[in-house]
Amino acid sequence: MTYPPAPWQLKGYAVQSLHLVDVEKARSFVPEELEIVSFLPGKTLGVVYLSSYETGSVLEYNELIVTAAFVRYKDKVGGWISHIYVDNEDSVAGGREIWSLPKELADFTWENNSVTVTQGERLLCCLNYKKAWFSFTSWWKNTLTLRCISGLGSDFLFFKSDFEGKLGLLKGSLKVPVDSPFADLNLGRPKLTMKLNELNLIAGVPEIIGEKKSSLSYR
Repeated sequence: MTYPPAPWQLKGYAVQSLHLVDVEKARSFVPEELEIVSFLPGKTLGVVYLSSYETGSVLEYNELIVTAAFVRYKDKVGGWISHIYVDNEDSVAGGREIWSLPKELADFTWENNSVTVTQGERLLCCLNYKKAWFSFTSWWKNTLTLRCISGLGSDFLFFKSDFEGKLGLLKGSLKVPVDSPFADLNLGRPKLTMKLNELNLIAGVPEIIGEKKSSLSYR
């Protein structure tokens, strides 16, 4: 398998939902060295991100990212990606070896206003979304930066992903079966669902920020 070096430029579209997650539920998905950041008393922020990277990307593939919590390590704060799935073996290898992310293979089905992710016979999740009375779509491109901390191997890594795209707010519902690997997060109804069209994502070069003292068994 071959994959390009970081940074990766990825183009396409994405749907993302934001969830409030109980800190106690997130704890078992996060290494003990990392402090979980609370956004409300007893609650951290969880993210489900589904994307399709198309022509113009360094690799073409679909992706599901589950951020179990936002965490702090020393002076760095970022999302902890507990689960990540793609449908491209080169992306699996690059994600694991460059960014120390626990990428696995899965299958993706995009339909009108929904995306379903399966792994063999098992349903991982299904996100449905539609326009609502409060929805809007921007006519200009928005930019944002997501900071992440990862640690599949022996070190903790820190990296940034810079996003640019036309943002739309939607009404979303997420189905996560009880046998899904991230069901115990109890993500529940999204607090906010958004879509990014004309997405241009730059996944940045990671830096080592520390050595892990404990191992975490990814589910």
